[in-house]
Amino acid sequence: MSTAKGNLSARDLEVIWHPYTQMQTAPAPIGIVRGEGACLYDEENNAYIDATSSWWVNIHGHAHPHIAQQLAAQALQLQHCIFAGYTHPPAVNLAERLLQLLPANQRRVFYSDNGSTAVEVAIKMALQYWHNKGQHRNKIIAFKNAYHGDTFGAMSVSGRSVFTRVFDDFLFEVHFLDVPTPDNIGDLIASIAAQQPDQVAAFIFEPLLQGSGGMVMYDIAGFEQLLQYCRQQNILLIADEVMTGFGRTGKNFAMEYMQTAPDMICLSKGLTGGSMALGITTCTSDIYEAFLSNDKLKTLFHGHSFTANPLACTVALASLDLFVDPACALNRQRIHEKHAQFLGELQQMDAVKNPRLLGTILAFELVTDNADGYTNQLADYLHRFFRAKRIMLRPLGNTLYILPPYCITDEQLTAVYDSIRELVPSLQQA
Repeated sequence: MSTAKGNLSARDLEVIWHPYTQMQTAPAPIGIVRGEGACLYDEENNAYIDATSSWWVNIHGHAHPHIAQQLAAQALQLQHCIFAGYTHPPAVNLAERLLQLLPANQRRVFYSDNGSTAVEVAIKMALQYWHNKGQHRNKIIAFKNAYHGDTFGAMSVSGRSVFTRVFDDFLFEVHFLDVPTPDNIGDLIASIAAQQPDQVAAFIFEPLLQGSGGMVMYDIAGFEQLLQYCRQQNILLIADEVMTGFGRTGKNFAMEYMQTAPDMICLSKGLTGGSMALGITTCTSDIYEAFLSNDKLKTLFHGHSFTANPLACTVALASLDLFVDPACALNRQRIHEKHAQFLGELQQMDAVKNPRLLGTILAFELVTDNADGYTNQLADYLHRFFRAKRIMLRPLGNTLYILPPYCITDEQLTAVYDSIRELVPSLQQA
C-alpha cells in the first residue's frame, strides 16, 4: 500500500498540518487505511482498538454496513442542494425523527456543519431573540473550564485555557461559574444575581460532563437548582450535547437526567455515527417565532454552503436506525457494567486519583508531580505507551478516559483495561 515516495506516515509529514499537534516534537502519525467495528487498521494491517471513538464521534463502529449502504444509495440520487428556498427528504425526515427523541419543547431544527457551528448558531439565536423582542439582554453565562468549540463565538463561551490563550483579547466577555457542587449552589445563584439577570441572554453548558475540560462530572441536584433559577429569570438555556448526546451518559441525551428542559440543544459528533460532519441546533417554538416578521432585519442571517447536506442527513438517519435499536441500549449498559467493575480496581491504585464513571465514559487522573491539566507533561509518555500497545487512548494531559464505540466487545474492553494495568507500574520507571 506504500508508494515510491514512502508510506502514508512519511508522505503526511511532507504536506499535512495536524490539529492540536506540536508538529516539531510529535511522533509521526500512524497511517490508517480501513476500519471495522471498534478497530482501525494501519498499512501493515495492524489493528488498533479505538477506545475513544475517534474523538468521541463513532458510536456504532467503523465502516458500518447499514450506514455505508444508505450513504451509497443517497449518493446516486442527490448529493447536495442549496438549502435556502429548497428542501429535500433526508433533511425533513431527520428533523422529524430527531425531534421525537428530544424534549417535547424542541420544535425546530437548524442545520450547520459541526459542533462549533452548532454552538455559534445557538449563541446568535439567543442574542438576536432578545434583540427581536426589543429587550436589552446581551450577557452570557457559562461554566469555567468549559469547551464549546474553536470558532470565535464558541471560544468566547469556553473557559479561558490553552485553547483560547492567544485569542483571549478578541473574545467577547462572558460570566463564568464554577460547576455546581452540593456546597456551592447558593454562591452560584448569588453570582448570577449580581450580573443583573434581566440583562442575561443565555446560559450555555455541557450537561453533567465537561469533555475537553478534563472529563469533569458534576452534581445533578445542584445543576437542576441552577437551571430552575435561570428559568425563573427568563435566561435562555443552551444545552451543548455535542459530546454527551446519543447515549454517552447512559440516557439518550444528558438533559434527560434533568427536570428543566433547555431552550436550545446543540448536536454533532455521534449525530452521524461518526461518519460525516453535520451539526444541528434545535430550539423551542417561542424562539423560532421571535424571528417571524415582515421586517427582514429580524431574519436569522446565518448559513453554511453545505447546510443540511443530503449525504450527511442520510448518514444521520442510518445512525438513528441503529441507535433506536434495543441492541444499542443493551450494549451501552454492558459497557457501563464492565467499566463499573474496572472502576473498583482503579479505586485501589495509588497512582490513580478521582476515578469516575458516567454512562459509557470512565475517566481518572494519574498522579504526577505537575499540576493536573491539558499541558501536564505526562501526556507525551501516555501517547507513546498506548501507541505501542495499539490502543487508541488520547489523554487530556494526565487525564485518561475510555469512551468506546458501543459495538466494542468484552474482549476488546479487557485489552484496554489490561493496557492500563500495565501502564500504572510503568509510571515510576518513566
